[in-house]
Amino acid sequence: MSGLPGSLDTTFRHETPEGIELELRLAGPVVRGLAWTIDFGIRAVAYIALAIVVSLLGGLGQAISLIALFLVEWFYPVFFEMRTGATPGKKAMGIVVMQEDGSPLSWSSSLLRNLLRAADFLPVLYCTGFVSLMLNAKFQRLGDLAAATVVVYPALDESLSTIPDFPPKPLPFPLTLSEQRLILSFAERANTLSSERRTELAGSLRFLTEKSQQDPESALLSYANYLVHGR
Repeated sequence: MSGLPGSLDTTFRHETPEGIELELRLAGPVVRGLAWTIDFGIRAVAYIALAIVVSLLGGLGQAISLIALFLVEWFYPVFFEMRTGATPGKKAMGIVVMQEDGSPLSWSSSLLRNLLRAADFLPVLYCTGFVSLMLNAKFQRLGDLAAATVVVYPALDESLSTIPDFPPKPLPFPLTLSEQRLILSFAERANTLSSERRTELAGSLRFLTEKSQQDPESALLSYANYLVHGR
């Protein structure tokens, strides 16, 4: 066990430049393998249906089938990951793909991690990807390492109810998903921090509160309550 440092701890913590610590629960090889099996089954059914249809089209059908096979095999995961962060198999197992820093998966990262599935597959049945997963504390296969992505369990909604109760206040301007996560992460940790540390962190997030008439800490807590309860 000593050769796999951190492999028994499936929680990955990342601290943003603003001092907010994001906690991500990593998905291990078993649940990822089950998700892949579900996705493989879906693709297999699609291939069988395609074969039946193109068999009626002669030579043209063969050309269409080759193009369709290429598109499904390589872009099936990219299509679903960019829509919901997860393929149907991953969604069924309750896991999603995101960047290492906790931000949503980018198009380029999704494309890169899935193109490198060919390397992970070598020599057979994803042996290389499995070895990489087991030797990496973040359970990353080669595609994940290259794209700086991780497969995690999404944050439980119940955790959002632990933020301090504060009068909700609408956001003064549209915020990105990453900025909303910073606000919620600050609010979730507020009760565990000293007043000095809360002031320090709220000050580092002043770019989110500069248009508010409240002090930064109160503004963040108001925005957090609005994000959770006020919509």
